[in-house]
Amino acid sequence: MSASVAVGLIGAGWIGRFHGESVALRVPVTRLVAVADPAPDAAASLIERVSPGARAYTDALKLIADPNVEAVLISTPAPTHTDLVVAAAEAGKHVFCEKPMALTLEDADRAISACATNNVALQVGFNRRFAADFAAAHEVITAGGIGTPQLLRSLTRDPGITADVAARVKPWTIFNETLIHDFDALLWLNPGARVVEVFAQADALIHPQYKEEGYLDTSMVQLRFDNGALASAEANFQATYGYDVRGEVFGSGGMVSAGEVTRTAMRHYSSPGVLADTPRVNIELFHDAYVAQLEHFADCVRSGTAPSVGGLDARNALKISLAAKESVETGLPVSLLSVSR
Repeated sequence: MSASVAVGLIGAGWIGRFHGESVALRVPVTRLVAVADPAPDAAASLIERVSPGARAYTDALKLIADPNVEAVLISTPAPTHTDLVVAAAEAGKHVFCEKPMALTLEDADRAISACATNNVALQVGFNRRFAADFAAAHEVITAGGIGTPQLLRSLTRDPGITADVAARVKPWTIFNETLIHDFDALLWLNPGARVVEVFAQADALIHPQYKEEGYLDTSMVQLRFDNGALASAEANFQATYGYDVRGEVFGSGGMVSAGEVTRTAMRHYSSPGVLADTPRVNIELFHDAYVAQLEHFADCVRSGTAPSVGGLDARNALKISLAAKESVETGLPVSLLSVSR
């Protein structure tokens, strides 16, 4: 097994900064050796805080070409992901890419092919797989603990979105960047099964003034699997009580659930009633999962093994996202066999 992995971070925004901090401070077998961001101050300030001596770039391709970089961590806007994955792979660099890896199936195939051709690891940031409760639920299911899955549910409720942020949200983000987590989770929690039909509804209920520009903030998606199981995935961008992510699988022999609305088991009993703290940001709710997925990536790079969640998983979730988009546009269920773009 090789020594610590030299990582270059591309994108020093909200989640990129957290990943950079994790590479530098939380994952013992990784080193942050370079950061690229179009805003020079973004890269420089992160480096100064967590990894003095790392190189700062404004051009991602220059970071990829840096001979000191062994692996790249991509946390840039979604439309840039595929080209960066391909560029990194062609440079012989291992790749961790935030979701979505691609926005079309052609681009997904291009990313997968580039990494396979150049024999580099490719891991995609489906962090729920590394959350302790979701991972435990998966283990119960794969061990036959609930029998055959029959009904599945996954939900994502973000803690809020302001009007100015909503105005900048790209069309179909609710599927491509939010519910894509739920689609992956549902596939993972129904091992070996494929989604064969998708029916989706979506609307702008929080900021309806932006609906004409393609903004959507609320959605319910129904899925049918080839093993007969039925599933629902739902999302909303404004849970006033906090960040809420949960999953449930009901089967012929029992049920398993994952996700907790409250931060801890503490309850405050007083005259207004019973109060509980809730997480408000993603890096709080999934702090340990975000770190664990990078630990897994580093271990795979060092050992030469394939990551447990890779390009094909990203493609499978994307295929459902594209079908959900088509379903909203047509108002009809969509067969997955018809989704080819």
